[in-house]
Amino acid sequence: MTQHDSSILPAHRPDTSGQTPEVRAVSGPSSTKRPWMPPLLYALGLLAMYLFAVHTPVGQRAENGIFNSSEAGSLDAWFYPLSGSELDSTPMPPMGQSAEPTLMVGLAVLVVLALVGRYWWRGCAALAIVVLTAGGGEVLHKVLPRPDLVNAPENLVFQGFPSGHATVPAALTLAAVFVVAPRIRPYVAAIGVLWLACTASVSATMGGHRPSDVLGATLIACTCSALATWLVPLLPRAAAPDVMPIPRALPAVVLALSAALALVCGARDDSLTRSLTSGATGFVCVALVWYAAVILPSRLAQTAGRAPRPRRAPDL
Repeated sequence: MTQHDSSILPAHRPDTSGQTPEVRAVSGPSSTKRPWMPPLLYALGLLAMYLFAVHTPVGQRAENGIFNSSEAGSLDAWFYPLSGSELDSTPMPPMGQSAEPTLMVGLAVLVVLALVGRYWWRGCAALAIVVLTAGGGEVLHKVLPRPDLVNAPENLVFQGFPSGHATVPAALTLAAVFVVAPRIRPYVAAIGVLWLACTASVSATMGGHRPSDVLGATLIACTCSALATWLVPLLPRAAAPDVMPIPRALPAVVLALSAALALVCGARDDSLTRSLTSGATGFVCVALVWYAAVILPSRLAQTAGRAPRPRRAPDL
């Protein structure tokens, strides 16, 4: 063996950490290319939803067609006795007038979780998700126009895009996964999307909101969350994203329970079409939030932790 050969071999010996020096140098979050498409796709989905449902005759007729303009919309909904509309009934948060108190309590819980877990940057991101989603939804609700393109009855020309009630569980669920330990994030997301499945379906079936209003609110929350997921690891002194362990059976169980809950909460006595549409709306909201809260962060964390293979030295 020549002296030249012996000088090449030590470069391939793993050090005590199990990585070559070249691998450690490029395995940090700052040197990893992070995809920016998910936030853009959520934002484009929000824009497309609004333009189609609100600014086209086809979209307006499709949504107005599920309403019965001759009767009060909420009376035949199965969830009506629990909605806060009946005297002495207790609404499920955030239905009725409980949306703002639920949001305030949720923000306080997020602050406590961030302080206890010392998630400084992630805690700021969680608060930003809730504030931007709720504030942005409220601004859009007031400034976005809704032209009457189909000569609809007076009670069907109201502007409800996006839904404020659906905003609360969507935003709080997406924010909560930022301030809890990686091992429990899938379970926190599971509880949140079950809450969202019920809230979204009820909002769509009670007559206060159209399906596009509920989906629009969910897309706003997902856009803010996807942007935070992409941005936080790039900030100075931010920790690299942790790989989130997802039990193999959990996604199927969560989606199955969400579908069943959405169908039950969206059910009505007067219209099978409206019941199914409301249930489908709730399930689509669940799928959007589950992907943004669990699947997308997990994939980005795996990408950030996947180091390139060291180059093999040429044989001389």
